[in-house]
Amino acid sequence: MSAAPGRSLLRSLRAVAWSFLGIRGRGASQQDMATIKPLHVIVVGLVGALLLVVGLIVLARSVTGG
Repeated sequence: MSAAPGRSLLRSLRAVAWSFLGIRGRGASQQDMATIKPLHVIVVGLVGALLLVVGLIVLARSVTGG
């Protein structure tokens, strides 16, 4: 029995967020690799990276007064 699509996407979001922070445990990582879809990880990772870059640009502009 497979997980619901929304649940798989939520697991992907959580896995990518922990990976961005670099504190993902080996056991949880292995479990996620078996249950989440690679496409979800790619999409969530790209969106997360885009949000990070935009956030850093906004922060830099607000600090420099630009």
